[in-house]
Amino acid sequence: MKAYILVSSLLVSVLLSSCGNQTEEKAEVEKPALPIFEITRQSTTLQREYAGNVEAVRNVEVRARVSGFLDKILVDEGRQVKKGQLLFQINQAEYQAELAKARANLKSATAEAKTAEVELGRVRLLVDKKVISASELELSKSKLDAAKAAIEEAQSAQDNASLRLAHASIRAPFDGVINRIPFKMGSLIEEGTLLTTVSDIQEVYAYFHVSEKEYLEYIKKGKNSRNGQEVTLLLADDSPYKQPGKIETMESVFDDGSGTIAFRARFPNPDKVLKHGATGKIRLRNEVDNAVLVPQKAVFEIQDKNYVYVVDASNKVKMRSFVPQNRVAQFYLVKSGLEPGEKVVYEGIQNIRDGMQIVPQALSAESLLTLNPAKSETQVVAN
Repeated sequence: MKAYILVSSLLVSVLLSSCGNQTEEKAEVEKPALPIFEITRQSTTLQREYAGNVEAVRNVEVRARVSGFLDKILVDEGRQVKKGQLLFQINQAEYQAELAKARANLKSATAEAKTAEVELGRVRLLVDKKVISASELELSKSKLDAAKAAIEEAQSAQDNASLRLAHASIRAPFDGVINRIPFKMGSLIEEGTLLTTVSDIQEVYAYFHVSEKEYLEYIKKGKNSRNGQEVTLLLADDSPYKQPGKIETMESVFDDGSGTIAFRARFPNPDKVLKHGATGKIRLRNEVDNAVLVPQKAVFEIQDKNYVYVVDASNKVKMRSFVPQNRVAQFYLVKSGLEPGEKVVYEGIQNIRDGMQIVPQALSAESLLTLNPAKSETQVVAN
């Protein structure tokens, strides 16, 4: 009987020991090995993108100064022209006739003035001999003055006729590119009619709007000068334009509706790739000192709040909310709630719960290089 009790006790001890070992092994298995990211404070470069409008440095409407039938169109749409080059020819017959008439009137007025001058000399001689009264001399002088005034009037009419004749030939105001020509040869053109526009696109302006907060950041960094910050233009297909631009100036008034202010950047355009009226995105880089960043992969949302799992000294995780300042390509820029030196679970957050103990694994050197904001730029897309 005693032997039976002893064997039973040994069996119970073995079973208890086996259960204990299984419990310990199970506890070890329940501690997941997860990568962690240590939050640091460092300088980084944020990229903001803004919708931009491209405009030619000079874009001028070419309008008719006189009316008439359009006799010649000497250029084609999209062609490069030089300053002073003849673009359009309005029928000149009417204006040539006006000029001829004005010249004849000028000659007539000149002849009348000569006659008045001769008459004045004759009257002066007679007055000196006291043949006629001195009042006749004053009358002759007045006639000569009137004749001279008629010459000036005729000269002005001739100049005006000559100018109108010149206006029948429409020339390029500067070197540029011809845009759309809405009229064809033979069209009746009225004075003031828009014939085309000429764009000087050797360089272009790009206008974009920034918020008041971003404007203050720009000013505080001492970039309010003619030699402004360098920017990049992204074309409509999101490809970067190869020539960098520089911010030149900004407007002096904020828009009441949007609360933004317009900036102007200048871009060289030697290959004429950029056209007046084009659109794109202006990429503006902004240096941020002592930024606290947390990977987006480590963040989850609950009821519109952002949370991470912070790992304490005993390797237990605790859920904590934080307030992001900006959402960037791979990171959140932290406004409050997290401090440098704290460690957060980077991956596998869906498989853990608050208070669980984990086996932390530091990120590899390759992962740190990929995530290091000092090595890569982060991007903010402006609304």
